[in-house]
Amino acid sequence: MKNFFIILITLSGWTTYAQIQKGIVVDSDGNPLENAYINNISSESHAHTNEFGMFSIDKTVAGNVLKVNALGFKKINYTVSGSEIRITLEDAVFRLNEIVIQPKLSAMNVISKIDLLTTPVNSSQEILRKVPGLFIGQHAGGGKAEQLFLRGFDIDHGTDIAISVDGMPVNMVSHAHGQGYADLHFVIPETVEKIDFGKGTYYANKGDFATAGYVAFQTKDKLEKSSIGLEVGQFNTVRTVGLFNLLGSQKKQSAYIATEYILTDGPFDSPQNFNRINLLGKYSAILDDNSKFSVSVSRFSSRWDASGQIPQRLVDNGTISRFGSVDDTEGGSTSRTNINASLSKPIDENTFIKANAFYSKYDFELYSNFTFFLEDPINGDQIRQKENRSIYGMNAELNKKTKLNDVNVLLQYGIGFRADATTDTELSHTLNRRTVLENIKLGDIDESNFFSYVNSEFSFGKLMINPAVRLDYFKFNYQDKLTADYKTENKIKISPKLNFIYSQNNNLQFFIKSGIGFHSNDTRVVVQNSGKQILPKAIGTDVGIIWKPFPKLIVNSALWYLYLEQEFVYVGDAGIIEPSGKSKRMGFDLGLRYQLNDWLYFDTDANYTDARSIDEPKGQDYIPLAPDFTSTGGLSFQNLNGFSGGIHYRYLKSRPANEDNSIVAKGYFVSDFNINYKIKNISFGVAIENLFNTKWNETQFATESRLQNESTSVAEIHFTPGTPFFMKGKITYTF
Repeated sequence: MKNFFIILITLSGWTTYAQIQKGIVVDSDGNPLENAYINNISSESHAHTNEFGMFSIDKTVAGNVLKVNALGFKKINYTVSGSEIRITLEDAVFRLNEIVIQPKLSAMNVISKIDLLTTPVNSSQEILRKVPGLFIGQHAGGGKAEQLFLRGFDIDHGTDIAISVDGMPVNMVSHAHGQGYADLHFVIPETVEKIDFGKGTYYANKGDFATAGYVAFQTKDKLEKSSIGLEVGQFNTVRTVGLFNLLGSQKKQSAYIATEYILTDGPFDSPQNFNRINLLGKYSAILDDNSKFSVSVSRFSSRWDASGQIPQRLVDNGTISRFGSVDDTEGGSTSRTNINASLSKPIDENTFIKANAFYSKYDFELYSNFTFFLEDPINGDQIRQKENRSIYGMNAELNKKTKLNDVNVLLQYGIGFRADATTDTELSHTLNRRTVLENIKLGDIDESNFFSYVNSEFSFGKLMINPAVRLDYFKFNYQDKLTADYKTENKIKISPKLNFIYSQNNNLQFFIKSGIGFHSNDTRVVVQNSGKQILPKAIGTDVGIIWKPFPKLIVNSALWYLYLEQEFVYVGDAGIIEPSGKSKRMGFDLGLRYQLNDWLYFDTDANYTDARSIDEPKGQDYIPLAPDFTSTGGLSFQNLNGFSGGIHYRYLKSRPANEDNSIVAKGYFVSDFNINYKIKNISFGVAIENLFNTKWNETQFATESRLQNESTSVAEIHFTPGTPFFMKGKITYTF
């Protein structure tokens, strides 16, 4: 009997020690905190909160002390006293030494969170610049979507990077101006809460466009306070911003309206008469079962005139200035209305679902002239691109944590669809934005994408293995209204992924990522090629490290490789298809984030790429406009006796503009500066773009053109000039 009691007491001790405690971490307003880190000091077990702020931690009993910390909040020690754990964290000065490198595939997102906290964005262009290694260029005075460059890709306006906002896609399939057109100008920068990004083809929940990577923006669910702001700058620039909290500081629900209005003529000799208005309304609620529901409605509208790209020869001979034009009747208008509803619902402490459904109504009209009088020596070569589009879609995902023997397992099952219906997608030859001389292309496009994926994570102590697979089904329909021809194609694509994450401790992580994706193709490419190579393979791998060698320094680096089976491009400006064959890209990424003291931060990123076409002979195998070296960085300061601000640079090395490198796109080094001062409820600021007034070309293309007085055409660099020294002042009142 004595031995029986000894065994019973021992088993009881084991059972108690192995007890699992459940809890939730919230901020001072009761909002759940995602990715908070909980560590049991006694048993050394640890956990992370999910997007509901919920966690479960084993080997934890009453009396144990939990160390809890989250980025931007005060670290606390919490003593377990019962079965119900509710931990509230208070806001604090951001400290890099409190960062925990989390053992997950998206651990790099800590970089964008650091950058958002230390250097908040104040323009739609700066939103994309928060992604390390991503460069952008504008060549229509802020009206068109930006030109994107990442990992040796000239991504055009979004062909090989998937961009979304609150689960709603930004990229436009089979767009009038080109595949993947991603206009992010409907996002008001002050409403951005989080930037999730990843490079490569390694993510099962990312499919179409996610060749070089993805960027997912998340807007705020609530505003702490209301504010109104006014910015005034050179070139007749005015920007107003209003953020209005409608429900005060209620714990369970929130609602706000955000507005933005911009006017500017830009630095061009011919004023661009640019104006843009944004309006966003969002309602969010936390339900009794801790579910989160939100619905948002937004409206964006923009109009502008543009000077377009100009030939280098006219600037060199003094005919026009860098800010002059050949055809100043370019320009356009665009608008987008979005409705998006999201729900995240916990089933139990180990299971939750999340879903969103969206609808967008989109209109686009653009006038451009890239070749001047090459094709039509009398009227010129101006073109109009126009479309009307409706987008419908849904995403749903089930997340479940479980155990297989002693192995922790996370399973994710996702399904969704997206349907785009465009009417009268047009490419026409026009004169002075008034007269249509010829319809070059005119048709209706319907494209649907249904997808499903299974993502899993198996944790073996310090090692996490992440196998996953994605299934995509595409249906392409094109009705040519000029020939009365109707064509349809469909395709199924299976994309496996396999990733390894080894976390030595909270300060050191190694990773190997691999996966197969696909290059996204325009419907007009697909039907014209009769279904051949509809979705050519993209195969990639990354090997890298995230490391905190010192408490206030975080380093990330990666060696990577990407192979592309084919790169068909639909040239929206000419209505033709350009196949470029197989390609390979390899490179190295390096990033540093360092906190010098409580208020001063340093950051830098450097990215090297070798990009080549595989089937072309050496010397003829350059990929036009593919960046081979880029770097960004700077110093930021926060909370210094009411002052904040910083100085940052961006460097893009000169690169080939054509296949044999005979035409070179010049690189640039540009610096920006801003300083702000806050006293009580009022903040004042000054921002300077291009602090040292560098002459730089924001976008450049090797283009063949002919002027009206020229007998022969010339192939050379045509460019849009970058902004010169540009200063603006800002005042914001918070209430």
